[in-house]
Amino acid sequence: MTTQILDAFDIEKDSDSIDIAAKLLREGKTVIFPTETVYGLGANAFDESAVKNIFVAKGRPSDNPLIVHISDVKDIEPLVTEIPDILYTLAEKFWPGALTVILPKSQRIPYITSGGLDTVAIRIPQNEIAREIIKRAGVPIAAPSANLSGSPSPTTFLHCKSDMMGRVDAIINSFDSLVGVESTVLLLDKNEPRILRPGGITYEMLLQYLPNLQIDKGVLNIIADNEKASSPGMKYKHYAPNADCVLVKANTKSFCDFVKKEQQKDKNVYVICFDEDIEFIENNAISYGKVDDHTTQAHNIFAVLRQTNDIENISKIYIHAPSMNDVGLAVYNRLIRSCAFNITEL
Repeated sequence: MTTQILDAFDIEKDSDSIDIAAKLLREGKTVIFPTETVYGLGANAFDESAVKNIFVAKGRPSDNPLIVHISDVKDIEPLVTEIPDILYTLAEKFWPGALTVILPKSQRIPYITSGGLDTVAIRIPQNEIAREIIKRAGVPIAAPSANLSGSPSPTTFLHCKSDMMGRVDAIINSFDSLVGVESTVLLLDKNEPRILRPGGITYEMLLQYLPNLQIDKGVLNIIADNEKASSPGMKYKHYAPNADCVLVKANTKSFCDFVKKEQQKDKNVYVICFDEDIEFIENNAISYGKVDDHTTQAHNIFAVLRQTNDIENISKIYIHAPSMNDVGLAVYNRLIRSCAFNITEL
């Protein structure tokens, strides 16, 4: 497959590229586009054949639901059978933005888009290029992250090009993602709304509008093999670099002492850690932010995980676990899956 590269940094200056992307999507083609969370691999959400090509391009299991992206809140009505009043409150506060809501789907959404579920996940991206592409396409766009299934999500054009060149019809070359982790996924159940995947819109932010909000057990635990994933990103192993990873829960001293001993036994051990750790670790270490700066950790983590793939002969990666406050919960959620729930607590 020949993949077009389309530059789109400015809506007016790059209008031709946006038109081409929108036309491809209307025609049932696959287009990678930027969002503020991560880059997405999009296709017409109504077109079963087009959506199937997303799964083929990614090598993604077909029971993993996709998020449907729209450009305006009014576009949600044909996609669902029920809209709770609270949605409009949340939309006014958090849309456009990194919040995905799950609602009962209408017949217009094929089951391949919803991962076989009777619900559909919907969001309005904050990224202006993304919204303009969706608006001009005139159809909702189903889009998971634009990476090979299981690998770290892409936050730059180069990440997408590395994974997906020759697998999709077009890739938009645009700015790096700002947030760096995928959107928060919220199941809007009347009795017990639940966060199925944490992201940049935090539990604390949503709690003031949803006082009975819960965090689903699947956020921090392995879901059963026979259990359907209600949200993207709930599978056992996800977001993983090539080398095996271990998530280490420890303070600075304990973590640094531990990894130094491991590196003495094996010179090919690599470390992903905080700024505060770097001075105590002599070799093979890269920081993904300050210990209390969860926003920076989220922005950097996928790029850092991908960076390790370019280093030869890594035997194992030890990652210093973030705390689970605010956006830290989203980072922790991604890392336990990157490490296939291989966790060491000191």
